[in-house]
Amino acid sequence: MNDSVFNLENCIEILTSTPPVLEGLLHGKSDIWTMKNEGGNTWSPIMVLNHLVLAEKNNWIPRIEIILSDRIDKTYSTFDRQSNTFEKRSMDELLSDFSSIRAKNLKTLRSKNISDRDLNKTAIHPAFGEVTLRQQISTWSLHDLGHISQICRVMAFQYKNEIGPWREYLSIVKHM
Repeated sequence: MNDSVFNLENCIEILTSTPPVLEGLLHGKSDIWTMKNEGGNTWSPIMVLNHLVLAEKNNWIPRIEIILSDRIDKTYSTFDRQSNTFEKRSMDELLSDFSSIRAKNLKTLRSKNISDRDLNKTAIHPAFGEVTLRQQISTWSLHDLGHISQICRVMAFQYKNEIGPWREYLSIVKHM
């Protein structure tokens, strides 16, 4: 019995909504919201956006194409998740770049006409071993949600000491 609730269109809903969500969260915001992090080796929202652009360019569609290919060796290349998190680009440039690459990637994804059979095709992830197309696409959409949540948390962190007694009631900062 297959208990999967996966639906490609549901994933595409998330993938389509991420650019405008990030635009709303980050466009025109002061440096306190975009350049600050949670201390130590944590990422600021601009670093997260740099990472999302990198993943859009080098991760999702290339890996989907490997799974769907007829190649004998379907091993993914290693993805360096931090290789451009410190790139010096403006927030507006990154938001625009992310939005246009995502639109292109979604067009490519739709052009694959992915079938139920395709969703069970596999490739080899360097750390996890065999993964399916269903898992890859699900991860892409949840990756977006995780980073949206991370950006919100990092932004909230900046005012965690400013809210006084309300800290007890705001779960986003309660355990910081």
